[in-house]
Amino acid sequence: MTLIRLTLVIGLLIASIVIFWRIAPSRSKLLILRDATHFPVISGFNLNRQEFEFPRDFEGDLNLVIVAFQQYQQRTVNTWLPYAQELESTFSKFIYYELPTISDRSVLSRTFINEGMRAGIPDQTARERTITLYLNKGEFRSALDIPNEDDIYLFLVDQNGNVFWHSSGEYSEAKASELIEVIEAQSQQGK
Repeated sequence: MTLIRLTLVIGLLIASIVIFWRIAPSRSKLLILRDATHFPVISGFNLNRQEFEFPRDFEGDLNLVIVAFQQYQQRTVNTWLPYAQELESTFSKFIYYELPTISDRSVLSRTFINEGMRAGIPDQTARERTITLYLNKGEFRSALDIPNEDDIYLFLVDQNGNVFWHSSGEYSEAKASELIEVIEAQSQQGK
């Protein structure tokens, strides 16, 4: 009977490890390609456990990237989401993403954070569009010329990492007007 229990315990342990490694997000890749402000090559997992590499995997010709550094900043991110959704329904080649940006952590911490966010966000679109980055935040901020982590930052970028517009903080009509002007100008150039 002891051998059967031992075999069962070992089997459960192996199964747990396999499951854990399948859901554990890996460290994010960060590759800075140029000195000028640009969106660097990064990787991360969304809350559906799918891996992405940006800017390659941006789905839109123009992509609104919302970068947050602290959990409390989600309230500020949320001020932009209705407008981002409206833009997405207006412009066929526009899509938005949320990139919670966290210092690199252990595999256990990364898994705990991602699974906690996954459990707290039932909306399928939000899960698909939220890609958590675990990386050297200083290098990432430097590539995008982000001065600090006190607020959220927004970037309109293409699939090559070119930044056409950036802003920070809560949604405002003035910022929204600037963004729509840039989107319309870029859309005209793309025709």
